[in-house]
This record gives sequence, structure tokens and C-alpha cells, in this order.
Amino acid sequence: MPLHEFDPPERFITAAVGPPGQRTFFLQVSGGGRRITVSLEKEQVKILGERLADLLDQVAGFEGAPEAAEGLADNAPLDTPIEDDFRVQSLSLAWDPGTRRVVIEAHEVPPPEDETEAELSPEEVVLAGHIRVVLPPPMARAFAQRCATALEGGRPNCPFCGQPLDPGGHICPRANGFRR
Repeated sequence: MPLHEFDPPERFITAAVGPPGQRTFFLQVSGGGRRITVSLEKEQVKILGERLADLLDQVAGFEGAPEAAEGLADNAPLDTPIEDDFRVQSLSLAWDPGTRRVVIEAHEVPPPEDETEAELSPEEVVLAGHIRVVLPPPMARAFAQRCATALEGGRPNCPFCGQPLDPGGHICPRANGFRR
């Protein structure tokens, strides 16, 4: 799968599908008659949203301020059918000072400088999925806010250990193995 570039996309969102504790997280980008949906981990969504907000706070100035994203919020659900084109293994986030845009990349395999790349054949690397999304700061801020929203609605955390609570409770390490 070659590199798919969206500069800028018509729509770039993240959302979770499924009941709390069994949710699957997706990124979906569309533009120019194309739509790519990829699955990723909850922690990847969390870190991407946090780092994106930090990046905008540091370099984007007023155009990346939370007020600039008002009216750009996309709270609509994922487009159907929801089938992932690939599973994200690594994400990268960058600021392009020349165009004053945020660049987000999602890769099916780790980037080439990673040592694990040597384990893959050249054919596997060529067929791996890669997405590059270039966002103006207001759209990037709206996406960061959507990341935070996508994380809500999960299982509540245990007040003692902070781990997610299952409906039937859990074995709490802070309670020396007793169920709470």
C-alpha cells in the first residue's frame, strides 16, 4: 500500500466503537473521493491528542488556539462501513514551519530507522500502509479535542489503584489481591 496523502483532508476524526472495556479505536481520514480507516490503541489516541495540543500551544500562535477551533468540531460518527485498512504501529507528529501546518503520519510498520524494520522483507515494507495528513492549526486543534472526547465513555477507574473497573469488579493490587 503506497503512501496516502491528504493535504488538507475534508474530514479527519477519531472514534471508538464497541462497549466500554471492549472498544476499538479508529482514525478515519477522507478527501478527494478517498477514505482510509485505520485501527489503533486507546493509548495512541490519548498521546496523539495530548502531544498535538502541546505542539499547537508551543508553535502555532493564535491560529492554533482553542478559540480558533470553534465551529470546526466534527462530532458526527465514523463513516460506514467501518473496516480498518491496517493497524497503526507507529505515529509521527511534526510542525512544518514553511507552510505553518501540522503533519501527522500513521504507519503500519515502524519507521525505517527502527531496528525491527530489518526483520521485514522489502516487499512487505512496500506493501505496508502509510498515511500522511496535513492539517491547518484550527483543524488540528479540533482534532485534538475530538481525541479527548473519544477517550471518554470508557470504564470508570478504581479509586485505589487507578486501573479500569470491570462491571463485576477487579482484583485490586492496592487491596493485596482482594476483590473490590
